[in-house]
Amino acid sequence: METLRLILLVLHMLCWAFVIGAWASRLRTPVPIAKGVAHAAAGALVTGLLLVGLREMDDLPVDNAKIGVKLVIALAVTVLAFVADRKSDRTPVWMAHAVGGLAVVNVFIAVLWR
Repeated sequence: METLRLILLVLHMLCWAFVIGAWASRLRTPVPIAKGVAHAAAGALVTGLLLVGLREMDDLPVDNAKIGVKLVIALAVTVLAFVADRKSDRTPVWMAHAVGGLAVVNVFIAVLWR
């Protein structure tokens, strides 16, 4: 079970790193968002949910408030990324920046909320 948790954790971090890295690499011209950002955001969402499920299965404590906030932000990032990907060149600049900015906020919450 520990091996599965570690694999999911690495995948989760790689997905968020891709979302943030793709956004940071296009700060000057954020539209259209980089290909794969929407799928990386969805991957981060799914792996995050699986990580919480593994903690619950092992009867380990889960901070439900923290997980709830992170889930809402991850859902927002995923939806915005898919909408921006679908609009392609007509994506509003704020939407592209919201995807990256909210991903950074999600990482800050993960690290700083104790």
